[in-house]
Amino acid sequence: MCVRRLDPYVLAVVLFGAYASLSVARFRNLATMSWDLGIFEQAIRAYAHLRAPVADLKGPGTNILGDHFSPVTALLAPAYRIFPSPLTLLVAQAALLALSAVPVTRVAARFLGRAGGLALGIAYGLSWGIQRAVNFDFHEIAFAVPLIAFSLEALLTHRRRAALLWAVPLLFVKEDLGLTAAAIAVVVALRARRASPRTAVVALTVAGLMAVAALLTFTVVIPAFNTGDTYDYWDKVNNEYGPLDGAGVKIRTLLWLLLPTTGLLALRSPLLLVALPTLGWRFLSGEPHYWGTDWHYSAVLMPVVTMALVDALERARLSPRPWLRAYAHRLPAAVASAALALTTSLPLSVLAEPGAYRTNPRATAVEDMLGRIPDGATVEADIVPGSRLTSRCRVFWLGDTEGRNPHYIALRSTNDRDPVAYARQLHPRAVYSLTAETGGYALLTRVAPAPARAG
Repeated sequence: MCVRRLDPYVLAVVLFGAYASLSVARFRNLATMSWDLGIFEQAIRAYAHLRAPVADLKGPGTNILGDHFSPVTALLAPAYRIFPSPLTLLVAQAALLALSAVPVTRVAARFLGRAGGLALGIAYGLSWGIQRAVNFDFHEIAFAVPLIAFSLEALLTHRRRAALLWAVPLLFVKEDLGLTAAAIAVVVALRARRASPRTAVVALTVAGLMAVAALLTFTVVIPAFNTGDTYDYWDKVNNEYGPLDGAGVKIRTLLWLLLPTTGLLALRSPLLLVALPTLGWRFLSGEPHYWGTDWHYSAVLMPVVTMALVDALERARLSPRPWLRAYAHRLPAAVASAALALTTSLPLSVLAEPGAYRTNPRATAVEDMLGRIPDGATVEADIVPGSRLTSRCRVFWLGDTEGRNPHYIALRSTNDRDPVAYARQLHPRAVYSLTAETGGYALLTRVAPAPARAG
């Protein structure tokens, strides 16, 4: 194999090492940001043992398919059965995100040459949306990113059937991504309408089917698994915020999406239409967390804008306008330089610090404290303790046990909260004693039986 053909795979391996190192370092040093890691581990642990994907952290007995429709996470069950740890999820996410760099780099090199391909591959791998996703523990969108990247690569290389086949599984990653699959099919139709009208008709049919499937997932499938017979996230739209609220934040997000990553040139490509469903639900939502550049929500947009840039660059380099040809010639190096510069203030910058490769004494002390909890115990916990116990205990969210009195309570301790008094407030019919307190966390043990639903 020609050395240049190895470039996408070598880059993916390097990115995997960086992503995995960041994820593992953050986990080892108690930097878990959300309860999502524990929730996904509970669901995947259930899949691994051939049970329904119940995530008690979302509420005792909650089937996760009634929250978000993400059956694709069951694919991690075999690996989790062998390595039952939250680190399995984090490493798998690092591998999936790194894999997405292969089609991006490969198609960029095909159209722009080896140097241009590597430049855009690096820019993509270090893009802020991907880095935010790596930094935010685990999420199902890790599966969507490579699917979108491979689909758009196939589209750009005129393999329209492959583009559709890569897009369809998005329906099983998350409910809203069925609309993204539909958008990809629409772009396939637009690109094929002259060269292959029959393919355009097939693509439009797929688009319609994906839209209908997404609608049914929202209105029928998820409610069927939901104890309230509804889709809980409708509330994110019907609240006090309107579409024009947060306009400044939304505009900044659009600028971040298009300026440092594509130099605005992606606006010249119809592939950018694929980003509209994700941007639509985020900006129409009344949830401020969806509007900005934090968290993991923009990861699925990174392969879209980068592939749109590849498409636009190919066209611009053939433009009769000299200024546009010159701009297109210099842009790959410019976006790669921008990604490298921005990385100094993004999550991967942590890897330049010696502390990223050491476990601090505080984390070790907390781990030792949690190690006192026996396997199979019931535990009520908040974010950090919960994500460390879901692989071997039944874990409930702090304050949401529905009358159960768990064997243990593990929570972050604060100066203005007495852990024992707080436990009494949560469970007035049970008695808990403080077993240990270290590193800002406390462990309480139930010492008296309770007539309420114990354990």
